[in-house]
Amino acid sequence: MLTIYGMSDSGNCYKVKLAAQQLGVAYRWVEVDSTKGETRTREFLARNPNGKVPTLELEDGSFLPESNAILHYLADGSALLPAGRMERARVLQWMFFEQYSHEPYVAVARFILYYLPPDSPRRAELPRLHERGYQALSVMEQHLAREPFFAAQKYTIADIALYAYTHCAADGGFDLARYPAVKAWLARVEQQPRFVRMG
Repeated sequence: MLTIYGMSDSGNCYKVKLAAQQLGVAYRWVEVDSTKGETRTREFLARNPNGKVPTLELEDGSFLPESNAILHYLADGSALLPAGRMERARVLQWMFFEQYSHEPYVAVARFILYYLPPDSPRRAELPRLHERGYQALSVMEQHLAREPFFAAQKYTIADIALYAYTHCAADGGFDLARYPAVKAWLARVEQQPRFVRMG
């Protein structure tokens, strides 16, 4: 059986849990709280030297870190990862977008407001994070105004990757009311079979 080392209210960990649930994959969840230093222990660093969750432990005892790599591994051969060359490239396009243009702003703003004290000096970062996060949401809005999902005209791991932090963007101070297509897409994701909420 697979083992997922993750933190329940982390979007990156949630995307792995959501994919596993929707794919019907049997797994064991091990809660690891990175805010308490649990990813920096010698035991955890032996699993993932980068000291981050999620980390997937495979049946052979090997480990696979990085949420989007885990999504790709879990979805291989399933409907969540299209077989066509261009369709798979589109999935990867949006997953790279999530990691480079979305998560560093939307998720980091959430981290600052959700986990850090109100007097944290990191709050000075919020205007820039909001500016860049809104840019990413605008790109998503333009795409979703003409397409139901991000790739292959259907629900894929690209949607799971982007849903994880978009659905809780308000925690980071983002107002999704100005993005009706994004909000409609969030609802479509939540209507997918075996959908589970974060936490």
